[in-house]
Amino acid sequence: MEHIVIVGNGIAGVTAARHLRKNSDHKITIISAESDYFFSRTALMYVYMGHMRWKDLKPYEDKFWSKNRIELINAYVEKVETTNQSLILVDGTSINYDKLILATGSVPAKYGWEGQDLNGVQGLVSKQDLEQLEKTAPNNEICPKAVIVGGGLIGVEMAEMLHTRKIEVTVLVREHAFWSGVLPDGEAKMISRHILSHGIDLRHQEELDKILDDGKGNVRAILTKKGEEIPCNLVGITTGVKPKIDFLENSNIETDKGILVNRLLETNVKNVYAIGDCAQQREAIGLRKPVEAVWYTGRMMGETVAQTICGTPFEYKPGNWFNSAKFFDIEYQTYGWVFSNKNKKEYEEHFHWKHVNDKTCITVAYNKENHTFLGINTFGIRMKHEVFDRWLNEQRDIDYVIDNLRIANFDPEFYKHYERDIKKAYAARA
Repeated sequence: MEHIVIVGNGIAGVTAARHLRKNSDHKITIISAESDYFFSRTALMYVYMGHMRWKDLKPYEDKFWSKNRIELINAYVEKVETTNQSLILVDGTSINYDKLILATGSVPAKYGWEGQDLNGVQGLVSKQDLEQLEKTAPNNEICPKAVIVGGGLIGVEMAEMLHTRKIEVTVLVREHAFWSGVLPDGEAKMISRHILSHGIDLRHQEELDKILDDGKGNVRAILTKKGEEIPCNLVGITTGVKPKIDFLENSNIETDKGILVNRLLETNVKNVYAIGDCAQQREAIGLRKPVEAVWYTGRMMGETVAQTICGTPFEYKPGNWFNSAKFFDIEYQTYGWVFSNKNKKEYEEHFHWKHVNDKTCITVAYNKENHTFLGINTFGIRMKHEVFDRWLNEQRDIDYVIDNLRIANFDPEFYKHYERDIKKAYAARA
């Protein structure tokens, strides 16, 4: 019986532990200083908004861990000593391992702004971030004004959270439209209009220069690169995340942006693996990024590494890209690849349709040479993952996809359907 130590209790680490227990009798230890028990990180915003309680974020009862003989240690790992296969915790305690799984996740990315370490500057990644937000911005009397730096999914989540407590929110984005580095222009501009319609002060092509001190170590304002001073009590940093790997600085585990791994999720050091947000593929898989801070890929990596450790070497194969999110009232799904105008491939063509309600649209990407379906973005229309996954694998053409959109629709029975309008617009395109 080997001792498997997992550093990190997010979706990647916990999935690895669960599948290790299903397939082995190994001793399993999870180390994390974030929380005593695993919680659904994607639902953090709903606790702040009052839709859920903290205990509702835990998918397993507390007794689950002891029942499955998974030991939980609440601590920080300060150092990894691979030569003698041990971990040194902040309190000086040493823990030996036979196999080590690093699943340490990510932290907000900061870019050396003056004042970025002031009280009132924070991201929204961890349980501690949520707790800090409750202290800094409990209501609009304590925190009447907030500035969010950066767009993307975390940025729009934080804007919605603060808005529910009637806190005035300004959002600075570098791009000409919200998340236009990822979304095609038609979608990005629609989302910008939607965010503005909720009373958010969304500033396009605006960047942070510095964060200003009130003289007591707290935020009092930010200064933009255009020279405007915007008073605020909170600065949300949502300019992306980066792998949490600082504790490996003096180890012999190879890192780049993240911890470098092969398809088996092995590092360069024997018996050491990395999964989830902190892992970086040495060779990117298809069009995917080498580091993917996505919930479902972390889950897949956890299951994959457990199979390998239990004697069935299994390569990480994430399949077709997909993701989902919410921009205030608009639900978003993506399957396959639909690149932004800036990153569009030479062979890629888009068919874009938008409803007059300015909240519902789709963009279908296809190969303009052979009309093969490449991907789809949907806003305000729920679609079935398994249908698009099958169509991508079957390399269907765009005509087939448009003709059969009703098969993929997942909206409830009495929701409005748009397939007829989409087919009409597709037939009438130039």
